[in-house]
Amino acid sequence: MMETQNNCYAYKRKDGKINRFGNLPTVVDGHRFDSKKEANRYLILKQRQADGLISKLELQPKFVLVEAFEDAYGEQHRPITYRADFKYIDANGQTVVEDVKSPATKTALYELKKKILLRDFRWFLFKEVMDINV
Repeated sequence: MMETQNNCYAYKRKDGKINRFGNLPTVVDGHRFDSKKEANRYLILKQRQADGLISKLELQPKFVLVEAFEDAYGEQHRPITYRADFKYIDANGQTVVEDVKSPATKTALYELKKKILLRDFRWFLFKEVMDINV
């Protein structure tokens, strides 16, 4: 573990291999983030909440896209879920769900789950954040 800026801690894998997407998992305020980019976005949102620009900041909100079920052969299937990076209320009172992305993390599975999320959960604004300063 090595300390980076803003009291963040980044972890190197013990085996020396690089994460699947080349990200460096980072811990801030006791929360583990999949990348330094996501951790930095958290710090920005945390400051915006302190400044009164957003409220009710939530980390890793989970949405059930398909409930667990038993198929015609009696086999049990787990639910299919989508876990975003952040959820909060903006200055206009709108619920916002954010996912911090890079080109490497925009996989086909991510795109499919995002489409189902956008179809079934129309009560919030979805933001895909490529530039964390937005």
